[in-house]
Formats: sequence, structure tokens, C-alpha cells
Amino acid sequence: MKKHGHAVLPSAALVPENDPTTLFTGSGMQPLVPYLMGEVHPKGTRLADSQKCFRAEDIDEVGDASHTTFFEMLGNWSLGDYFKKEQIPWIASFYLDEVGLDPERFYVTVFAGDEAAGVPRDEEAALIWQEEFAKRGVSNGIAYMGSAEEAAERGMKEGERIFYYDAKENWWSRAGVPENMPVGEIGGGDSEMFYDFDPSDSLHDPAQYGKHSHPASDNGRFVEVGNSVFVEYIKTEHGFEKLPKQNVDFGGGLERIAAASINSPDVYKVDVLWNVIEQIQELSGKQYEDNKEAFRVITDHIRGAVFMIGDGVPPSNTEQGYFVRRLLRRAVRYADILEISAGELKNLAQSVVKTYAAAYPNLAEKKEDIIDAIEKEETQFRKTLENGLKQFNKLSLQVHVSTKEVDGKKVIDKDSATAKKAISAQNAFDLFTTYGFPIELTEEIAAEKGLVVDTRGFEKLMEEHRAKSRAGAEQKFKGGLADQSDTVVQYHTVTHLMLAALRHFLGDHVHQAGSNITGERLRFDFTHPEKVSREALEEIEVWVNTVLTTGAAVSMETMSKVAAENDPTVEGSFWDRYPDEVKVYTITGSDGTVYSRELCGGPHVAHTDDITGTFTIQKEESSSAGVRRIKAVLVEE
Repeated sequence: MKKHGHAVLPSAALVPENDPTTLFTGSGMQPLVPYLMGEVHPKGTRLADSQKCFRAEDIDEVGDASHTTFFEMLGNWSLGDYFKKEQIPWIASFYLDEVGLDPERFYVTVFAGDEAAGVPRDEEAALIWQEEFAKRGVSNGIAYMGSAEEAAERGMKEGERIFYYDAKENWWSRAGVPENMPVGEIGGGDSEMFYDFDPSDSLHDPAQYGKHSHPASDNGRFVEVGNSVFVEYIKTEHGFEKLPKQNVDFGGGLERIAAASINSPDVYKVDVLWNVIEQIQELSGKQYEDNKEAFRVITDHIRGAVFMIGDGVPPSNTEQGYFVRRLLRRAVRYADILEISAGELKNLAQSVVKTYAAAYPNLAEKKEDIIDAIEKEETQFRKTLENGLKQFNKLSLQVHVSTKEVDGKKVIDKDSATAKKAISAQNAFDLFTTYGFPIELTEEIAAEKGLVVDTRGFEKLMEEHRAKSRAGAEQKFKGGLADQSDTVVQYHTVTHLMLAALRHFLGDHVHQAGSNITGERLRFDFTHPEKVSREALEEIEVWVNTVLTTGAAVSMETMSKVAAENDPTVEGSFWDRYPDEVKVYTITGSDGTVYSRELCGGPHVAHTDDITGTFTIQKEESSSAGVRRIKAVLVEE
């Protein structure tokens, strides 16, 4: 893409700044959403990158051949520049010529249209693909599949390589299919690319996946290796209309592409992961092929933890840190299953750092911090395990009898195994939440003692727990903003003034250490070694309120991160989480006085006149060693 005039961007951080929708950067397009929505990107209209991503929801899925929590997503974007006739040939050349995938095993899908929405079939994309396959001397038949269910019934015919699917499979918008999109939302059909790992169709199970294989099936034969989204429509009061400027959004999983290049459906055989696999084989004396699940869990979880800690997220019990802790504790457990000596996880982490240091220099820079955090977490968890085992042995047990349903009623299943003692769902849940025992650990120890676990009840309790966690995550996330409502934006802007006042009265050693801002209050952590006196807090209040009363304009400029870091007038924290082009917000009085000039991801008011209420500090307290916390509100007159 660089050869085609694209600016290659560095990866954004795994922890997004000021995005209320998620705790992590989970897709390649996530950091580019503002620009797809119309904001001008400082690097131009042709962009490309390899974005590091983390999907916490996939932790429990890791262990099969394709799931990882951390991954890299290749991406290219056209912001109102080129479109289908450029994108499809370029991406076809990338996969089939440069990566060298076998075109005989390469299949694509395109958008079949949506009659109810008045959006036509994407014949242009299909015809361009047809030309690309013809150039390479392979079949290029086009077929209509409709829904995934219809595709399973119909199957694929000889010579077909390009398939039309409905909106459920081949349409993108943030709201999903066209019928769910609100007025003003943009979207478009996409073209997905699949690699056939099993031409003999040995993986297909008709009972589970329908009568026939097809590209959009989940049977494991076809794996999606890329997707070009053509954002060309906007929903209006009168239906769908073409956008004046149409965008391209491509994403392709780097590990999956690499796996296809070596013709292996197992992503763990890609070199960046296989390096760790080989080290685990040496440490355990066991072979990967005989212990795939354990090897994959350890490899994925160590890599994910290394990248997360490298991005400034250490293991903890809250927010993002909770998932780092969970990764490392699962890795410890599976290391024990493989009989790997205690303390070896840090050595696996060093292997990950060595593999990725050239592409991600921050890992080498923070190597000691990463190794130290992993070593401490393993040591702490082993103590937790010891305490948990003691608790396990104290559990009260229930009689477990298998039942079956007859005429709508549950009855004892006399044909089942003899009744066993069971660990209750609540006990299993308490072991997990209090002692960090994964359910599989509880089940394993129970089996050793001839016990069973009420896993169904445990899952119910876990689902309730996840729902509460999700609700909490919606209210707080890294970057500090609960949402982007008017009151939150007001508080966010006031926080800039408060930090400027803190630095003015306490010294330049003061920097932001964290924040959480809602529509009711701001909470702000800052570096300072001692309690702030009430007198100093009152001076800070007066300073902020004077600016609010006299009025000041808020302006934004985009500049290179290097220039911003080297500008002594720019205050900033968490520099490594920002891209190479950053936004600097300046608050300037009518007399030209600069009150605040700070690195930030937005959003802010345009003028302090838009802020209502009197700034009042409610509390100042210790947050952690060397870090203080302020809670403040805007009090209405």
C-alpha cells in the first residue's frame, strides 16, 4: 500500500483514548472511525497500518487452532479518494502475488443487495474480481448464495469462486444490517476473502453446519483472511443515498494471512508464535502435537500480557488490568499442567519481547518492567492457589444426582452413574472470584477427589457477573470519560484547567496519572508526593473559577508527537498510547493569556462560557504511592 501512495501509520495503543464503547482496541478500524466519519486525517486520504488488537471476549475460546486474544490487523483506508476499481486489484495482488497464496484456494464474497432497503447488488465488485481471477488463469464463476442457511442448502458448484451473500454476511455499518441503521448512519457492502484449508471437505459435518460447505460456513474449511468494506451509502429520511465521498476500509488478520501462506489452518505454527511453542517444548519436555490446548493457551496469554503491560496496563483487579491478571493466571495453570517449573513464564515473556522488539520498540524499552510484572504476578498467584486449595478442602458438599426430563418434569435418571457429591455453583463461583480459581481448575481438583461441580449453576452466576461487569465498563474506561454528553465534556475541559492550576501552585512535577469523569463529577489522579493543603486547594479553586468567569477560548491543533513531546509548553501523559500525529488543546484568554496547553484525544467545549457552575474540590486523598486523587464538582448557582 505504501507503493500506492499510502501513509503508513504506527499502531495505536491497545488501550484506546476517550472511546466510551470499549476497554480495548479490538479492531484495526477502531482508531480510524473519526476519519471514516468525515474528520480530516493529518496524513492525508490514503492510509495503511498494522494495528495491534486485543479481544478480551476470546479468552475462553483460546485453545483451538484459530483463536488468539492478541493479534495484528493489517489495514488500508481511502478517505474519499480511490474506490473499488483500485482497491480490489491492489488487494488481489497483495494476497495472490506478494504473499503468494494459491489462487485455486482463494474465494471471495460480495454484497447481494437489499431489496427492502433499496440498495442494489454490488455487481461492480463481482466483475472486478472476475477480471482478477481471469488474469491468473483460475475459474471465476459468480453465484448467488443469499443467506448462510441458503448457501448451506445450495452448496458450491464447479468453477464458482465469487459468491453473493445477503446483508447479514456482507454489509458493514456500526448498527449492523441496513434495517437497523438510524438516519445519518453510514455503511456499505463488503467483499470478504477466504482461504480454503481443506479442499477435500473432510472437516464438514452436515448435522452441525448444514448440507454443504460454503465460504461463510463456520466448519473450519474456509477461513476469512481479509475484508474490504466499501462505505458508500448514508441512510436518510428518504432511504439510502450515495455518499458524496466514498471510503474504503480494509482489514486482514496478519496471523491468519501468514498461516495461509504456509498452508496451515493452525495460526500457532506461524513463526512469531512458534518461537514460544518451541521454548515451551524445551521447558516441559512435551510435544505440541500431544498437548495443543495447553501450549496454545500459554503462548497466546503470555504474548497478550507482554503487549498489554508494554502499553502501560499491569495486572490488577480492575478494568483492563483484570484481563492481564486473568491471562497470566490461566498461563500459570496450564504451565503446571505441562509440569513446567515455577518462574519460567518470565523467560517465555523474554522470547515474546525478542520476537517483536524490532516492530514494537516499546517492548524492548519496557522489558524489565514487563518481566518484573509477570514474575510478581506468578509468585502472587501461586500463593493464592495455595490458599484456595485450603479453602477447597473446607467446602461443604451437596449430593449430586443426574436428572432427565420426562413429560415436562425432571426425574432422577436411574440409568446415570451413581450419585456423587457435588461442589455447589456458589462455592465454585466464590473460588473463582475470591481465590482466582478458574472453573476448569475447580473441576480438575474435584475429579481427583471423586466429586462433580455444578457447572451449569456456575455459568449462570458467571453470566450475571459478566452482565454487571459490562454495565460497569460502559460507565468507566481508560481515558476517563463515561460518555460524550455535554456535562461530561464540560467536566473534561475543566480537568485541563485544574491540572494547569495544580502545576502552577504545586510545581512542574505534577502530571496526570489517571482520571474518571462522569456527568456528575470528575475524579483525577496526579503525581505528587504529599497531601495538598486546604489553602493550596482553595487557591486552585479560585484560579480555575477566575478563568471560567473571565472566559477563554478552546482551540485544537494537530502536530507530530515528536514535536509535541519536545515542546516545553505542551503538557502530556501516557505519550506511548498516542499515534505519531496528536491533538494539542490550548485554552486562551481574551487578553492572549495561555492558561492550559495539553495533549489530549478530545472532546472539549469551544469556549469556557459553555461551562456552567462553580468549580469546587470536594476531596483530596492518596491514590497510591506518590499519587494523589482529587474529586471535584461543578456546583450550579
